[in-house]
Amino acid sequence: MGRLTGGDPSLLRRINSAVVLHALRGSDSPTLTDLTRITGLSRPTVEGVLEGLVTSGLVMETGPDEGEARRQGRPARRFRFRAEAGHLLGVEIGPHRIAALLSGLDGRIIGAGSREVSETACADDRLERARTLVADVLRRTGVARSSLRAVGVGTPGIVEADGTVRLGTALPGWTGLALGERLRRSFRCPVLVENDANAAAVAEHWKGAGTDSDDIVFVLAGLSPGAGSLIGGRLHRGYGGAAGEIGALHLLGREATPETLLSTTGEPLPPLDEPAVAKVFAEAREGDERALAAVDRFIQRLVHDVAALVLALDPELVVVGGWAAGLDGVLAPLRDELSRYCLRPPRVALSLLGEAAVATGALRLALDHVEEQLFAVEGTVTARR
Repeated sequence: MGRLTGGDPSLLRRINSAVVLHALRGSDSPTLTDLTRITGLSRPTVEGVLEGLVTSGLVMETGPDEGEARRQGRPARRFRFRAEAGHLLGVEIGPHRIAALLSGLDGRIIGAGSREVSETACADDRLERARTLVADVLRRTGVARSSLRAVGVGTPGIVEADGTVRLGTALPGWTGLALGERLRRSFRCPVLVENDANAAAVAEHWKGAGTDSDDIVFVLAGLSPGAGSLIGGRLHRGYGGAAGEIGALHLLGREATPETLLSTTGEPLPPLDEPAVAKVFAEAREGDERALAAVDRFIQRLVHDVAALVLALDPELVVVGGWAAGLDGVLAPLRDELSRYCLRPPRVALSLLGEAAVATGALRLALDHVEEQLFAVEGTVTARR
């Protein structure tokens, strides 16, 4: 695309529309005068922009407030952003659970649902389960599928930019799956696929424990642990989308897998058998010595793996989710380990979003995509008054 200049009328209209939309999103039914003051644009410019936004369906004129209605004379015209003009979907596709969150264009959740799924389900069955869940959420909320503007998806594995799962050992048939392409056939709108830990990191920054931090590491603890990180408020995916794959650190001369660490019998747990893991945790809470030792081994490995990532990225905050969010005593050893090795140890907190973190992050990714379309303007030209 050629260089944009301040004399391009279409660019100026786009800039002014973005400025007015931002003002409407941040205000409660502002008047025309309010918008003129907030944006710094001239009144005729704001009126022209509003006319176009109303025609597009993104903005509507509202009635006067109660005080204005009682006063004599013509009440001021008021406007609001129509969050219901489109909808966004955030979906988690995991080993044992599929979840979906539905929102308007303002990101406020208006519908949700979840379904259990077997860890042995094939890719086709898992995707069909996801489609059925989404259809149910849309039906219960009365939202038409055609109203969806974007869909975000969080799932285990190393995910390419086009939504292809390059490597996904946690789900049968997931490696090499063109997940984004498969889902786009169902939704007919942009589908953004992201690693589950990355999505959870985005969620904690948006609505969780990391709202006041822009440099965050989120740890998703499980039989295949992973981590997502934000640097300067932006998701860090790495060159090939594999940043944060701490589950592979045992390959670097530390052969004990989580299934081995959590064993109470000397034999490794079955791969990805989370019910077996839950049993070990329950026995530990009841005081079983072998289970307590197994959980302690798991925590120590998790602590060391997280410390390696923290040393590389130097975040302000580490958020712990997944299984570890429900483990008693995981924060103290993590803080101790980080204080031993880090010049300035980061703060450490448990996830505030729990099992909703991945779907919430996926929803935020969909919202980011739509906001980029609505508000982002190429070039550095300022609005014309």
